[in-house]
Amino acid sequence: MATTKIIVLDDDPTGSQTVHSCLLLTRWDVATLKEALADSAPLFFVLTNTRGMSADAAAALTRDVCRNLKQALAGADIHPVFVSRSDSTLRGHYPVETDVMAEELGPFDAHFLVPAFFEGGRITRNSIHYLRTDGKEIPVHETEFARDSVFGYQHSYLPDYVEEKTRGRIKAAEVKRFLLADLRAGVHKQLLGLSGNACVVVDAETQDDLNRFAADLLKAAASGKRFLFRSAASLLTSLAGLPPQSVPAAEMTKYVRGGRPGAVIVGSHVPKTTSQLQELLKLPGITPIEVDVHRLPQDHAQLLAEVLVRVEAIHAAGRTSVIFTSRAERGFPDQAARLAFGEQVSGFLMDVVRGLPKTLGFLISKGGITSNDVLSSGLALRTARLLGQILPGVSVVRCPPDHARFADMPVVIFPGNVGDDHALATVYQRLTANTKYFQERDKNSL
Repeated sequence: MATTKIIVLDDDPTGSQTVHSCLLLTRWDVATLKEALADSAPLFFVLTNTRGMSADAAAALTRDVCRNLKQALAGADIHPVFVSRSDSTLRGHYPVETDVMAEELGPFDAHFLVPAFFEGGRITRNSIHYLRTDGKEIPVHETEFARDSVFGYQHSYLPDYVEEKTRGRIKAAEVKRFLLADLRAGVHKQLLGLSGNACVVVDAETQDDLNRFAADLLKAAASGKRFLFRSAASLLTSLAGLPPQSVPAAEMTKYVRGGRPGAVIVGSHVPKTTSQLQELLKLPGITPIEVDVHRLPQDHAQLLAEVLVRVEAIHAAGRTSVIFTSRAERGFPDQAARLAFGEQVSGFLMDVVRGLPKTLGFLISKGGITSNDVLSSGLALRTARLLGQILPGVSVVRCPPDHARFADMPVVIFPGNVGDDHALATVYQRLTANTKYFQERDKNSL
């Protein structure tokens, strides 16, 4: 009997925020994909980072991954379930990525939009996607995420969102809707009736809603139906059906190397990240280093030297450096210019990561694109094993034991828009709660 393997193309590395024990791949050559297909975990992630690219670049990269996947799957006794994991606030290259996946890996009977992400307060009811915050449910088109300069949108009602993003190719009236009542009654019969890559939007208020949906999906897939998913992380929890992670969140401090201080890299600019950063900087044992991005790219080398000298001194004093980009948002003439500058800033931060002290105890990476670059470029990992979550929606991976500079170091992948104002501080405290360096110290900056 064929083994079911959930294969997730993740447009940044934060989609693993509800699962554990699986592989994250930053390379997608055929040999690496075969290694992941042979792994014992029921799913794995290919970190494509396409949200940081233009639509054309995202399409080309997705096509490359899909073609290598076809080669890796050839002859294997595996039933693949393909997921395009993306942002729970509806940002990303839809329908670009699912179109390419359908062309290369199809045909599919349907593709599903399932943006619910409960750990982040994202639910869908009556096909309207909401963000729960401060006790209120706000349609996502009324949030800051809908005003994203690259991935902005005007609709929270998902059929209208689909029509908007497909530029009318898929009309709102053509989109099929699985409502809460449908899921709770069972949708197996409806799933069997889908064909022609129909577009389906799916409600969900609780994990149990998706558990029921996933059970019907897997039953329909076993009878030969082929489905493609564009989802946030919560659907993956239901599809994978993993037991609880082996190390509880509060005990993640056991992975910190030698009980030593770490470093925090903050690239995300969403307001939630800025609020979390402010709370983190109030804690003892922390020293801030602000990176003036207005000096980039022209003053890259000098700025890098200055930052690394400070990091070394802070680490030697038993404190944790928090390296963050200046918070002021810059204006750009067009999307291409914004993306290009983002790459320059990320390139600088990755040079910082490569120069961090070898005796670093841990690393926290704040921001989706930043975290992807930390894993793939800064740490140059080919694969990483996901340990689990240190906070709901916040994952921890571990560098392999043969890493040249940071063997076995835990790395926290912290999305930009997850958690309350104290979440980043809480993660730092959980990592350092039982270490010899976490104590009240002189709070003067070095």
